[in-house]
Amino acid sequence: MISLAGRDILHSWGKFALTGIGLGLLIGVTLTMAGVYRGMVDDARALLNNSGADLWVVQQATQGPYAESSSLRDDAVRSVLGLPGVARAVNVTYLTMQVRRASAGDVAPTVGRDDVRAMVVGFEPGQPGEPGYLVAGRQITRSHYEAVADVRTGFTLGERIRIRRHDYTVVGLTRRMVSSGGDPMVFIPLKDAQEAQFLKDNDAIVNERARTAANPSLNRPGVPGLLEAIQASQANNRNVNAILVQVQHGTDPESVAEPVRRWKHLEAFTREQMEEILVAKLIATSAKQIAMFLVILAIVSAAIVAFIIYTMTLGKIREIAVLKLIGTRNLTIAGMILQQALGLGLIGFVVGKVAATVWAPIFPKYVLLESGDALRGLVAVVVICALASTLAIRVALKVDPAAAIGG
Repeated sequence: MISLAGRDILHSWGKFALTGIGLGLLIGVTLTMAGVYRGMVDDARALLNNSGADLWVVQQATQGPYAESSSLRDDAVRSVLGLPGVARAVNVTYLTMQVRRASAGDVAPTVGRDDVRAMVVGFEPGQPGEPGYLVAGRQITRSHYEAVADVRTGFTLGERIRIRRHDYTVVGLTRRMVSSGGDPMVFIPLKDAQEAQFLKDNDAIVNERARTAANPSLNRPGVPGLLEAIQASQANNRNVNAILVQVQHGTDPESVAEPVRRWKHLEAFTREQMEEILVAKLIATSAKQIAMFLVILAIVSAAIVAFIIYTMTLGKIREIAVLKLIGTRNLTIAGMILQQALGLGLIGFVVGKVAATVWAPIFPKYVLLESGDALRGLVAVVVICALASTLAIRVALKVDPAAAIGG
């Protein structure tokens, strides 16, 4: 039997194709929004994987170092190393900031930018927290002023970048080393990172010393050496944000975390707990926003399909009346309209999938397009198109066969 839906589509293929492309772009945006959420989750997990830790020890009563700020003394790592079941424990710092090129005159700016928002990581070479692999260059071998950067920073090998008061030479490039927010990472030696994050600049130190010296309570005869002690403390602040712990093979990380919480006056999180903080709490609001956008886009898509199919049906009232007059069953007429709606949806899905695949790599944030999401999207498109066709089907079934004669 001749496909009535196919003949009707061929008769108005231009309008049908343009509508399918417009719907496809809308579906492409929907798939991209889902990919943005998947990318955020993958960024969070990549951050944990890149750290190489089984346990994160942070400041007490905080959920640091990624979801909240955390600060603890760097000598706390010694007490953690002495715990049973600990294989390695190292200090690490995390600081999100604008990293800029040392001199725009020496190195031409990339894509018109002189600075990049990045997470600066201070680590000890050869220990957990070090970049897992490089795509170019080498790892940091000197104790000062060398850096390894993620390729998404746009920095190149040999380029000089400025972090706070010092210049660093990029000696290595890595990939997919990002923060939970998707910012690329820049790795520098731990001591340099401590200075960049915790030490005050020269003017601030001078002003603080002058303010302290002017305080009479700190200069009375009964408090000898207090002023000097305060100044020394300000000049030698050695804090870190977290301690990365690797446990011995076969050891349950929770069995190490429990004595840290009880006796060391610190907080400790296992891999599962840290993933819960990053995925279920840190990006929870963003996930809800994306879910709302997906619902809105689904409603808009359904409205577009319903309007187009309804308009096409109204334009064929006489033809539908003729079909009824010659004895065509209502089921056949309804099937024709449903096939048109599904055809429109399938064209839109193909266009949307291709569009999302093409533009995903150029997004500033990582977009992860999973085949499972595409399959669920296809099912959603079919359901939406089927539901959207019901209005046009009701109109078609109410057409009086006498309209074919009445002209």
